Amino acid sequence: LAFAQVRVLAGGRFRQFTFAEGGRLVRLETQVSVEGAGAEVSLNGVYLAGAGRHADLTSVVAHKVGGSQTRQLVKGAARRGGRGVFQGKILVAREAQKTDAQQHHHALLLEEGAEVYAKPELEIYADDVACAHGNTAGSLDEQALFYMRSRGIGLEDARALLIQAFLQEAVPAWLDGALLAEVEGRLGRWLAGFQHDPSQTGTVENAQNQDSRPLSDGKPDSIFPERGLGASS
Repeated sequence: LAFAQVRVLAGGRFRQFTFAEGGRLVRLETQVSVEGAGAEVSLNGVYLAGAGRHADLTSVVAHKVGGSQTRQLVKGAARRGGRGVFQGKILVAREAQKTDAQQHHHALLLEEGAEVYAKPELEIYADDVACAHGNTAGSLDEQALFYMRSRGIGLEDARALLIQAFLQEAVPAWLDGALLAEVEGRLGRWLAGFQHDPSQTGTVENAQNQDSRPLSDGKPDSIFPERGLGASS
């Protein structure tokens, strides 16, 4: 279990990237209180749920003052016997007019028996806001796989490239070189294991807006907040 609690004051900025490879029970939770106009919050995350692993990314962003912004993008991939969980809530108080908040979660179910449970939430009490959320879960695009194979790319390599491109979108450009190299290395090792596993067969039908399951506690893999950032008045 890893827990971060953050206050962002007027003109402040908080950016966080979370990367989880899961464990028997893993939960990474972030709570952000937005308390000043002009504040900006950016939450990005990637989770990889292999066989026997559980990865849970939970967040709450509470906009208490108007004129602030939140952007959240979380992407994940789950294999047979793996479970990914996303629970994200954006709360906009009655006084927080002119809030601009966007929340998105997208997941790949790579094999039969993979599980992803997602519960994106918007709780809005103000009437002059620009807020939206989205959630999808499904399998790799068979047409994209066919196209890549028709260009001479092997099936395993084509799958790995599509998974990497899908997840890479949630990796922010502001990560410094050392952190970016660590993320890319972990992702590469996970994909290599998927490529060389002879059991990786089966397809999964597309699904949207799956219900969440009860949250679990456990030991975190890693959590990378941007260095040196905080809130200031």
